[in-house]
Amino acid sequence: MKNKRNTFTDHLLELRNRLLIIISAIFFCAILLTPFANSIYSFLASPLLNVLPEGSSMIAVDVASPFLAPFKLILLLSVAITFPISVYNFWAFISPGLYSNEKKFIAPILISSTLLFYLGIIFAYSIVFPLIFNFFSSIAPQGVEIATDISSFLNFVIKLFFAFGLAFEVPIITFLLVFFEISSINSLSKKRPYIIVMAFILGMILTPPDVISQILLAVPIWLLFELGLLLARLLNKNKGKSKTN
Repeated sequence: MKNKRNTFTDHLLELRNRLLIIISAIFFCAILLTPFANSIYSFLASPLLNVLPEGSSMIAVDVASPFLAPFKLILLLSVAITFPISVYNFWAFISPGLYSNEKKFIAPILISSTLLFYLGIIFAYSIVFPLIFNFFSSIAPQGVEIATDISSFLNFVIKLFFAFGLAFEVPIITFLLVFFEISSINSLSKKRPYIIVMAFILGMILTPPDVISQILLAVPIWLLFELGLLLARLLNKNKGKSKTN
């Protein structure tokens, strides 16, 4: 009984230490980035600023917005930058209780899912933002001056970052569905039309109410679904070869 209690206490202590490492990494990263907060915000807003009409600018509606918006951005950016540290500590905490074959499987999943999330954010910033901001600025009614609030802008782009980051996890989800035999490749292939429709519905829900951003989210979801099926087929081929050998 004492051994069980000691083991449980040891796990709690290790969990606490891992969480402290993660929080400390985020904290120190935020401290390092704080002097560059305004420059980082300007970089984030550049896709919008580049398409604003001449003489237009962003505004701060709330009194504390000039401080809170860059601070919120720095905090979220610190979480994103230190995410590999968080993933590593999560892995270090659970790996002792895993079998060797489970370790070989989970480690690549954690790494690839992290990279895909980053890729989704990069895709949103470099491709989606210029297109949708140009679209929004071009449809402004005659005589309406565009002046975007910095806090509203930040909330808007965070929503898009999160949406595209999750969308780029589709190959991992598809692969896991087949790997754990929750669904088969043939079954998922037959459901392709429903997946495409669902992708456009998600694009409509997660993005602003314009056709461009909805398509820019829905099409990658569909293509990434196809990538997940391809990976699952490769896995089945490797399983077949190992059984034959």
